[in-house]
Amino acid sequence: MRNTDYTIRTATLADLDAARAVMLDTVYRDFGTGYVPRWHRDVVDLEGAYLRSERHTLLVAVAADGEVVATGALDSRGPAHPPNPAHVAERYPSAVTAQLRRVYVRPEHRRRGLARRLVDELLAFAVADGGYRAVYLHTDPAVTGAEPFWRSLAKVVHDEREDAGGGQGIVHFDVPLAGLAGLAGLPEAR
Repeated sequence: MRNTDYTIRTATLADLDAARAVMLDTVYRDFGTGYVPRWHRDVVDLEGAYLRSERHTLLVAVAADGEVVATGALDSRGPAHPPNPAHVAERYPSAVTAQLRRVYVRPEHRRRGLARRLVDELLAFAVADGGYRAVYLHTDPAVTGAEPFWRSLAKVVHDEREDAGGGQGIVHFDVPLAGLAGLAGLPEAR
């Protein structure tokens, strides 16, 4: 399949089971952790986490055959301390931080530009909201391809592997809002 053989759209209630399957498959296969309630609570309640708030969204990538093959989400919750470093939580407070979450692509559909398309749509959503001052995300560098992908789009603000004891091994990123306004057809963000 080519990149154009997929449709990126806002998830509907009918998509939630398939989106949840993509997410759970990823946390079991790629992360090796399985479902951990304190980390993955949103996966169980996708409707409450992403569809009920106008400031949150869940996107799906749908293949030509109708299968949901990738997900991407955004919410207005900044990173919590703990488990994240205090300075990261302070830099990205809730309500004014758009946090990118659950950008997952099924392995057989990777390397086709889906993650990038999802991120572009999520960033356009954040800009159109008008209330976000920053875009934040974190990733587990143990997941194949995740760290280089995010480094190509964002700036590292903290790498826990450099902490004494290695922290959780998570890498925290900032996606600058400047320059993103064009994605939503809005005046340049300042």
